[in-house]
Amino acid sequence: MKKAKLILNEKQSIDLPIIEGSESEKAVDISALRSQTGYITLDPGYGNTGACTSDITFIDGESGILRYRGYPIEEVVHNTNFTDLSHLLIYGDQKDNSDLIKFKKNLRQHAVIHEDMKRFFDGFPPNAHPMAILSSMVTALSSYYEDSDHDKEEIIDINIVRLLAKVKTIAAYSYRKSHGLPFIYPEPELGYVENFLHMMFADSQEDHHSDNIIIEALNLLLILHADHEQNCSTSTVRMVGSSHANIYATISAGISALWGPLHGGANQAVIEMLKMIHKDGGSYKKYIDLAKDKNSSFRLMGFGHRVYKNYDPRARVIKSMTEKVLNKLNINDPLLDIAKELESVALNDEYFVKRGLYPNVDFYSGIIYRALGFPTNMFTVMFALGRLPGWIAHWREMILNPKNRINRPRQIYTGRSKRNY
Repeated sequence: MKKAKLILNEKQSIDLPIIEGSESEKAVDISALRSQTGYITLDPGYGNTGACTSDITFIDGESGILRYRGYPIEEVVHNTNFTDLSHLLIYGDQKDNSDLIKFKKNLRQHAVIHEDMKRFFDGFPPNAHPMAILSSMVTALSSYYEDSDHDKEEIIDINIVRLLAKVKTIAAYSYRKSHGLPFIYPEPELGYVENFLHMMFADSQEDHHSDNIIIEALNLLLILHADHEQNCSTSTVRMVGSSHANIYATISAGISALWGPLHGGANQAVIEMLKMIHKDGGSYKKYIDLAKDKNSSFRLMGFGHRVYKNYDPRARVIKSMTEKVLNKLNINDPLLDIAKELESVALNDEYFVKRGLYPNVDFYSGIIYRALGFPTNMFTVMFALGRLPGWIAHWREMILNPKNRINRPRQIYTGRSKRNY
């Protein structure tokens, strides 16, 4: 095994194992650092820290690569649907289709939530954010379903199906609650995406949302968001799950992490930015100049990415779908016109190209959701619905790992030294 030598001072050094992943990414294993030397590492934001090994998703931000279980995202979106992908992420490759068929059947069977839970929605004010409702209701599921034997695969797997099936129902109900609309029961014969659209819009825009282009677009959006390695919300799921909190509380924590405007709320922030530019006369050039001005606090939302220093591979895929949806629906929306202008500038302006500030998946997803008729406060809920199989896959991978231990980061204390009280 290769090792790295860390020299701490003239008298102290340590040899640390070098771990190499299947895609040749390398890490220095510091798990014995503190016990042998008394030192720890400091990495604010964990940008250079590997908290686990995982078989699920591979990202190369410098090259603009995203793969689910080894499959390039560009191929995945054209060859599967969200349900099949969810099964692949959670369980990996299967020898035959019998498990997948059973998985799909169970998703249909468990889509209905307990009748008592419908009363919970009455406790939220009319203006409650759908993410507040979603996180609360997911936690509430734990009071209805047994989850004490966390390491028994049969219990783990039935709770996984319950979560995937019921979260889309809760998400649809959160939308209808916020709009004062009656709840619509799921239809067992419909697929996952079709069923969700049915529960959202059946009594108002059913014909519009049963169009094949709409179903294809929503499948694509959910697939693109399904997993993204150790991001903020996934790391939160692993952190909370490491304490053996039940799966419902664990996923609810992930939902709360996703709610932040720097994470899942980014696509909502894009639309709000476009509204602001439109209200200011639609002069996008003014805001391009502000984005370049280092003395300005203005930021172009939906451009650049924490991981990708190249074009976000998800953005390449979703860009063509955006055009397809807008052409199909023949939408005349001034915000979408501003978005196209911003996109054109960012792709050709040397300032943005040099800094790798390309449009990311959040830029395009917000535009599509708006075109499909989703209100802005539902954008993050849709992100959560898409990210759910990724969260579950990482939680299951971790909870079934016998080497799993409770997560407990260290710190460097910078407060006052000992003093009398």
